[in-house]
Amino acid sequence: MKFSVLLQSIVLGCGLLLTPLISEADAVGLFNYQATPYSGLKPFPKWRKVLEHYKDIPGDCVPGQYNRCAYQKWEALIKQWEKLPKREQLDQVNRHMNLFRYVLDPINWGVHDYWEIPKEFFARFGDCEDYAIAKYFTLRALGWEAADMKIVVLQDMNLGIAHAILVVDFEGKRLVLDNQIGQVVDSKRILHYRPIYSVNEIGWWRHHPK
Repeated sequence: MKFSVLLQSIVLGCGLLLTPLISEADAVGLFNYQATPYSGLKPFPKWRKVLEHYKDIPGDCVPGQYNRCAYQKWEALIKQWEKLPKREQLDQVNRHMNLFRYVLDPINWGVHDYWEIPKEFFARFGDCEDYAIAKYFTLRALGWEAADMKIVVLQDMNLGIAHAILVVDFEGKRLVLDNQIGQVVDSKRILHYRPIYSVNEIGWWRHHPK
């Protein structure tokens, strides 16, 4: 995923001015980093736009556009997966979304960084945060709680690039759904990610070393 150094500094800088959530006990440790929780999503306009529009009624079936065909395929998948055990739902969602082609935002949308709603992702593919968003809302449609999921923006220390994943809390484990990894894995097995911030519908978290 691509985001400018300026945007990152604004987001992290705003975090210093916002009011934390109820207590530090809500902090979510990840990849050996602690997390300070904050209320409100003001620093994240792209994520707020996704939350506002992900249920928009799609248009006609036009290839390469946000369309009814992509929406109907998504609905069919949700119906197919809703009867599966929850752990198998994670596997199916991760595996299926990872089949979509990776496309950089400047090529796909003509802008440096664009966060897609799921139906745009199904119609035009996307980059790492778009995989995470599609997985997030698919699991939400399957009945998973927002409180158990977070889209995590991080630094891949091996590749030296920014990246985004979905992290799901399930049965006492923090599981990673990642377009760079074929299987759902326990976050404890991943040693080369440095989390920067996480978001969901409830709030956001700023990560920092323990």
